[in-house]
Amino acid sequence: MNNILKNSIRFVLFLLIQVIILNEVPPLHQYITPYLYFAFLLWLPFGTNRITLTIIGFVLGYCLDLFTNTPGLHTAAGSLMGYIRPSILNLLLAQETSEEINKEPSAGTMGWGPYAVYVLILTFIHHFYLVLLEWLQFGNFTYFIGKVFATSLLSVLLIFVVELVMNRRKLKR
Repeated sequence: MNNILKNSIRFVLFLLIQVIILNEVPPLHQYITPYLYFAFLLWLPFGTNRITLTIIGFVLGYCLDLFTNTPGLHTAAGSLMGYIRPSILNLLLAQETSEEINKEPSAGTMGWGPYAVYVLILTFIHHFYLVLLEWLQFGNFTYFIGKVFATSLLSVLLIFVVELVMNRRKLKR
């Protein structure tokens, strides 16, 4: 399947899952709000450049903001994640692996260790920024950090479950 078509279907699918299913789940114990939509950015091919990733993150976040009436929260977090992603990949992978344009970050292409670190770092950055913008203050710092960590852990768990279910193994390094 063509990369553009496959990623367009993924874009719509992740957005619909977030809007129709996950946004309807009531927050668990005040802290946890499940987010999965940003996995679309995590799974874009290695060769996607920073500007394209930032624009795609902006569009993905903006579309979610339109559905959830959150003015710019997901747009800003998605744009930041798209901007930071190439730097995180460069830190975690050998140069020749990250230059293979058609390969996508997954447990099969990166190995479980680097993939888990990649997902954890970007999920935490995304959620930290999202919650920070949501509150624009540190009022109750323990509540703030608790919400960031709990939401990040649930999102990472969802990403790993989807990774295992979809079995996106391509070429091993």
